[in-house]
Amino acid sequence: VQLQASGGGLVQAGGSLRLSCAASGRTFSRYPTAWFRQAPGKEREFVASINWSGDLTNYANSVKGRFTISRDNAKNSVHLQMNSLKFEDTAVYYCAAGVYGNTNENAYEYWGQGTQVTVSS
Repeated sequence: VQLQASGGGLVQAGGSLRLSCAASGRTFSRYPTAWFRQAPGKEREFVASINWSGDLTNYANSVKGRFTISRDNAKNSVHLQMNSLKFEDTAVYYCAAGVYGNTNENAYEYWGQGTQVTVSS
């Protein structure tokens, strides 16, 4: 499975962005998928995850109620809708897929290259 993240950019605080993760490989639909992020000088952290069928999601407390993760297995893609963005959401965002999807980055075998999200205050 190969993943490619896109959709990042510069946005003002309070604005919205939609990240996309395009996957190649016929087995992608079997994998839980997640978004992680890494801000400058900080460790990578969990943002949101979704199970293979798309009916179970999990969010970090910091983004709950503002971000929504979704997937379209027919199109081999996962999305992260980010609303009410805050300055502290600034980070490189990575999509990841793995057999044992959870909040731990070590559970994910496949990673995209990352897309930069910058929120101006």
